Amino acid sequence: MAQDNVVTPEEIGAEVYRPVPQQRISQKVDELMARRDYPAVERTLTYWLEEARAGRDLRGRLMIRNELVGHYRKTGEREKAHESADDALRLLRRTGLEGTLSAATTFINIGTAYNSFGENEEALTLFRQAASILEDSPAATPSLLGGLCNNLGLTLTALGRYEEAMSRYEAALRHMENVEYGEAERAITCLNMADTAEAQMGAEAAEGRINELLEAAERLLDTPTLPRNGYYAYVCEHCAPTFAYYGWFAFAQELKERAEAIYERT
Repeated sequence: MAQDNVVTPEEIGAEVYRPVPQQRISQKVDELMARRDYPAVERTLTYWLEEARAGRDLRGRLMIRNELVGHYRKTGEREKAHESADDALRLLRRTGLEGTLSAATTFINIGTAYNSFGENEEALTLFRQAASILEDSPAATPSLLGGLCNNLGLTLTALGRYEEAMSRYEAALRHMENVEYGEAERAITCLNMADTAEAQMGAEAAEGRINELLEAAERLLDTPTLPRNGYYAYVCEHCAPTFAYYGWFAFAQELKERAEAIYERT
């Protein structure tokens, strides 16, 4: 055994090792998410989690735990998110994947959940662990780097470190310019920057900058080539409250209607 507590499929034995179909599970979860059928998402993932346990598929378990962390973040179930996060971190050690892109993705995923629950110091620690891996990896994709920078910006804003947050958001925008259909993520980043500007400067002093950022987000969300799929619907739902908060009620309503139209046909 190469490392203590690391288990490989070869050491388990082919006669008892049964991997779960990770790609098929992810596709099914995406389909259910597009319909906002969150109970079915949980049922699907918990079913396959038990199958992965029975088949001693540690990497399959890790993938499913990551999916569950994201699911429970969206449904606001903190304790369940923590349970899946803790198991995912244990599985990273057992599979020997620490220091890999899989570990960086897991750290970002869990850090994003922690941030959503207001656990910002813990989130920052995980994001820094992810950054230490990605900064030295030639395989790090612009999408992964952009997501990390955006989430770092959110966390730093929550901690009152506004200049650092803005720097991370600018980096996120640069990375996502190199991602196909990255306009949706760039729109989210622009809205995050608007919130940071308000927190840093106050609503009145930041009004001009906020309007610039809202206009940029509107243009990005109106990009004709963006696929009008389940993810686009999720982004529209995610962005609508921010536009409404700043008084852009008509566009906020339009985003809600776009999302509903997509959900109705899926």
